[in-house]
Amino acid sequence: MIFKRKIYGKLLDWKKNASGDKALMVEGARRIGKSTIVEEFAKAEYKSYLLIDFNDASDIVEDAFNKYLNDLDTFFMILSTEYGKQLYPGESLIIFDEVQKFPKARQSIKKLVKDGRFDYIETGSPISIQENVKDITIPSEERTIKMYPMDFEEFCWAFGEDLLVSYIRKCFNDLTPLEDTLHHKAMLLFKQYILVGGMPRSVSAYLENNRSFHMADAEKRDILTLYRNDIGKADVKYRSRILSIFEQIPAFLSLHEKRVRLSNIERNANYPLYQDTFFWLGNSMMTNECFNCNDPNVGLSLNEDRTYIKCYMGDTGLLVSHAFTESEISEGELYRQILHDNLSINEGMLFENAIAQCLVANGYKLFFFTKYSEEKHRNDIEIDFLISNGSITKPKIYPIEVKSGKKYTTTSLGKFVDLYRNRIGKAYVIHTKNLSVKDDIICIPSYMTMCL
Repeated sequence: MIFKRKIYGKLLDWKKNASGDKALMVEGARRIGKSTIVEEFAKAEYKSYLLIDFNDASDIVEDAFNKYLNDLDTFFMILSTEYGKQLYPGESLIIFDEVQKFPKARQSIKKLVKDGRFDYIETGSPISIQENVKDITIPSEERTIKMYPMDFEEFCWAFGEDLLVSYIRKCFNDLTPLEDTLHHKAMLLFKQYILVGGMPRSVSAYLENNRSFHMADAEKRDILTLYRNDIGKADVKYRSRILSIFEQIPAFLSLHEKRVRLSNIERNANYPLYQDTFFWLGNSMMTNECFNCNDPNVGLSLNEDRTYIKCYMGDTGLLVSHAFTESEISEGELYRQILHDNLSINEGMLFENAIAQCLVANGYKLFFFTKYSEEKHRNDIEIDFLISNGSITKPKIYPIEVKSGKKYTTTSLGKFVDLYRNRIGKAYVIHTKNLSVKDDIICIPSYMTMCL
């Protein structure tokens, strides 16, 4: 199935505004649909296109890059002949798919863009791209955009719920609750999103097989196997540590505070020892890191404490398949618990992971906040997420607490608001109930996270 994706608009903007002066690099984790959406864009927006998949490019194609970049007439003739595609100056797009597999192609972008005959889009996994550019010059004639798994809004589009999405956005802007029936419908969709996730193959399997969680799970397990294989190709200096962190993500997220405890992995472990590990996982876009901010101000990155880190899966659907066995999923108990709001701590982690995924898709870098009380010998304030409006003239931060249960308190959030009132724009609770406003706190249903 081909899904409507928001990145299509960014591709159109690039085509219009770059005017052939820059190639476009689309970076993203494996299996999020990069190749599919770029090819759909090529079909719709160009007279012709040529896609070179460097996973299986022929020797003839590779030889063309090695021998004929100084004779572009011959170079393009070889490509056109090899792929059976006519190329039209000013009207054709050439796609370098999985360009990290053949760094020479990426280096050639400078010369090809300068030539000006065609447009160019590259796709690849960020970590693999970086590991394979040691011996080449990165072209300045290249613009990079990041792509993520399908967000909740795109998930709704896949179900044909465009009108519901518009209604949700209107209610958020007006600070009014949804009509009860539509609220329950939106919550049911969000719960399905938690379980299925945003990997296109998982969503396709779910929709094409009568909403089968089992079929979606099979696709997700294939992707997890692919990720483990990719980790196996990482630098031997930190390969085992990457795998250790990756395999224990569900265990860390099932803890009350959800942060990574390195001592659980290795005696005397510390962040400097594992910083390459977290960089690799984050840069591969397999995970979304969330760092502690010890001074919540608009410049959140300036006050981050990287020794305290939460590590969320890049896709919540993958977390479901990562955390639970095939038998647990095939028996359906997990799905029943989530669909009927009977969440334990273990299932509650899925809810928070989904919120993290929504925030990242909206362009936010993730931070959290804790304040230790010497008197109480414990954390007195715990805020799940901090986001900033990014404004220079009117900077504000927005604290967010995530509540997966039906009953909860907002004590921590209230203390935070009192402590940093002058810095705060709005304070949010994200929960399973309909929208409400209590004092200084806006309580929104989880599906409205896409509106933040």
